[in-house]
Amino acid sequence: MKKIIVPIDFSEHSEFALKAAAKFAKKFDAEILALHMLELTDVMLTASEGFQDEKAVFFFKLAEQRFENFLQKDYLKGIKLTPIIKHFKVFSEVNDVAEKHGADIIIMGSHGTSGIVELFVGSNTERVVRNADIPVLVIKKDLKEATFKKAVLACDFSVETIKAYLNATKMMQKLGCDLHIVHVNLPNNSFKSSEIIEKQAVNFFTEADGNLDKMSHVHYICDYTAEEGVLHFANKINADLIVVPTHGRKGLAHFLEGSVSEDIANHANLPVMTFKI
Repeated sequence: MKKIIVPIDFSEHSEFALKAAAKFAKKFDAEILALHMLELTDVMLTASEGFQDEKAVFFFKLAEQRFENFLQKDYLKGIKLTPIIKHFKVFSEVNDVAEKHGADIIIMGSHGTSGIVELFVGSNTERVVRNADIPVLVIKKDLKEATFKKAVLACDFSVETIKAYLNATKMMQKLGCDLHIVHVNLPNNSFKSSEIIEKQAVNFFTEADGNLDKMSHVHYICDYTAEEGVLHFANKINADLIVVPTHGRKGLAHFLEGSVSEDIANHANLPVMTFKI
């Protein structure tokens, strides 16, 4: 983890993300790319050409100064920090910035009082997650330390989730975090016997890892919904991170027999890290 992108909108939640990024930067000797998306008003864009250029320069300088003041934090001292300002508030472009600079992860703050509200429902966070080819860590409160001890990865053992599983495994190893894999068995038409689930798990790990070592990290949970099962299990083992696979631009991954991953994130009080399928 050498480069961390943090989208900044001057909100309390983006500062939560910046603080968390600072902790990870110090731990891994990484650089922070602080990114502000400058939104230009329709009035300015429709103004006469000369006046438009003049106002653009004015707003850019104003944002630049505000951005510079925002980044004057004691917790950023000693950290390599690169401020980046982009025109327009098109959060899908965050991935372009990440690709250009070779970033390893995006850390974002998200609003909410009882879960990560607005995540995956038309928010800026959703746009970033859907377009990101690299992991996205979403937090909604101050992260005390850059350490995760237990993470829960929801998995249906389908072939399409192997990429996300492997990337999540590598990231958890870097973080020194134990990864617990949970499969939620649902009632009615989604119900599967233990024998079928275990066969799927064997095929999954055989193709993904070439061995069955991770079978000991698999947990089978029965619940009425996938998100309830994942959250209940996370609480049971005192997990401090939930890992979610996503389909990127195609929309969020449906896993655990049709359940939607945003339901888990919307109700989670824990940080959520996404990995693209």
